[in-house]
Amino acid sequence: MNKVIIRLGGYQGPHSVHTRAAVRFGEALERIVGDRVSFELVPDVLALGRPSGDLPRMVESGELTLCYMASVRFAKAVPELRIFELPYVVRDRARALKALDGALGRRLKAQMQASSPFRALGFWDNGFRHLTNRVRPIRTPADCKGLRIRTQMSELLGQSLAALGFEPIPVDIKEFVESVATDRFHAQENPLTNTFNFNVHRHHRYITLSGHFFGASVLACNQAQYAAWPKEVQQAVEAAAREATAYQHALAAAEDEEILAKIDPQENDVIRLSAAEREAFVKAVEPVVAAYRKTLDPKLFEFLA
Repeated sequence: MNKVIIRLGGYQGPHSVHTRAAVRFGEALERIVGDRVSFELVPDVLALGRPSGDLPRMVESGELTLCYMASVRFAKAVPELRIFELPYVVRDRARALKALDGALGRRLKAQMQASSPFRALGFWDNGFRHLTNRVRPIRTPADCKGLRIRTQMSELLGQSLAALGFEPIPVDIKEFVESVATDRFHAQENPLTNTFNFNVHRHHRYITLSGHFFGASVLACNQAQYAAWPKEVQQAVEAAAREATAYQHALAAAEDEEILAKIDPQENDVIRLSAAEREAFVKAVEPVVAAYRKTLDPKLFEFLA
């Protein structure tokens, strides 16, 4: 019988929690199913000259079998994923991950399977997102005023950042990394792991631990390819995805403190907001959250509250 070829693509370097989880997926798959499958990891499409946004298209076309990608890239097909584009909705990482491993995850998987060419095999921890910039310390929304900020390809994320006073510019991470050393952007927002591993901290002195968004990444599989596999391979892929997802969650939970320990205080100022300072950010984005609450099932908020 011919081997099933499975190619998993990503967009980060070897030290990222996503890449390490992708490696674990391949190891688990080969351990479970043996030589029935040929696994290949394409760890960083940015290094191949392609933007990260190409990954879902590569999976849809069959060039890749799977990829991991921020949930914002799938929100058009699955509007309920926009819950992860609303600021300060997720306050507790463990609760969010439990929901994604449970009822919320099952609901989102069913919607993705019904309305897109993708099958979600798991939801990875894309971290609490924090602000960095090259201009000044940010402690209040007033400090954000007039700063050009790179943001993800999401109109909703842009609205929230504009409510804080930023001038949002949505571009792929590839384009941002290529121009981070220039004056095109004053600021950006990312989980600490990305800020460090993409070397943004070398250009942005100020790191504000704002925790304004919590991101989820989808481990997305080509649905047609999945359906054509023998049952044994399907079960092995699902089992490998569960193992890789649990491993990724464990890595991500420890990552923030590990990254902060690597930050040189001579090179970067880390700003930790007081409760009152954080509340000022929450209040500034309340109109955006209120508007979108009307469009989403209240149950979604209960999963994450």
